[in-house]
Amino acid sequence: MSEKDTIAIQLVREALLQSCAPGAATQEVLHKVGIDPALLPAEHARVPASQYAKLWRLLARRGDDEFFGMDPRKLKSGSLAFLCRAAMAQPTLAAGLSTGLSFLSLMLERLPAQLVHQQSLAEIVLLEDDYEPRRAFTYFTYWMIVHGVACWLAGRRIPILAIELRCAAPDFTDDYQVMFSQNLRFGRPRTRMIFAADCLDLPIKRSPEELQRFLAHAPANILVKYRDPESLASRIKHDLRQLPAEQWPETEALAQQLCMSASTLRRRLALEGQTWQGLKDSVRKELAITWLAEPSISFAEIAARLGFADVSSFYKAFRKWSGSNPGHYRTLILNEAV
Repeated sequence: MSEKDTIAIQLVREALLQSCAPGAATQEVLHKVGIDPALLPAEHARVPASQYAKLWRLLARRGDDEFFGMDPRKLKSGSLAFLCRAAMAQPTLAAGLSTGLSFLSLMLERLPAQLVHQQSLAEIVLLEDDYEPRRAFTYFTYWMIVHGVACWLAGRRIPILAIELRCAAPDFTDDYQVMFSQNLRFGRPRTRMIFAADCLDLPIKRSPEELQRFLAHAPANILVKYRDPESLASRIKHDLRQLPAEQWPETEALAQQLCMSASTLRRRLALEGQTWQGLKDSVRKELAITWLAEPSISFAEIAARLGFADVSSFYKAFRKWSGSNPGHYRTLILNEAV
């Protein structure tokens, strides 16, 4: 894992909240994993994701709980390993996810979950009944486990279209947006993760040796989806979000703005696993998903805002990005029924 992959100190504080006594005990734990306790109150501090992974493992061993003490029942040490073994024995990702969710629903008292297939879209819904909404960190830790294992089972990254949560928005969401999706919606009737259903048919072909390697590096290999917010790609995407699509620069103009040659720009983006066209498509997808959740914005207006010549071009691009057509996505996201 590159040390450029970092975690906000806010998430360190969240991890310690219910799983470690404040004061000397907290300082001892942080020293053991290489995190300076003096960073804890700092507003903008970040720590390497590898250190955060060590913290997770240490707290799990000490409390015999891989879920930071956030459920009345413990997610006992070894639960992640059992989840992976049970899921990888299934033929497809759909069956593997259903098996994994059933296991977590047995282990965790207040986070039962269900996989729902809705035509070209799929969603994992938490069936929380009348329980009070949990902390945002609780939900995102759950999604981190489920999504991380799902990506490993599939052998590729599974793009998340949206995450809705019953809780109010926390003060800090930056890392959650980087890891999961820019489209996070808080204060919703239910907590769910939405993604393209076509990935559910992917076969699971994982060997015992691959499982051993995965578990040996977990949860660090789940956390690698966190990226340095100061990376070139992150800064470019941030700038694109501030401009109308028709004002987005071409490669040469962008390179000039960044005081580098076009070849240097392409090379630096390639080192981050990115391309200029890929960044533009990523931001268009983020904006489209956000605007589709607003019923007052027509498909034609969204297409125009994103710089498409007509609605049909937008439909074609959205299907390519998400595996679903915009109308079906809007219907699902606006369905408030529990």
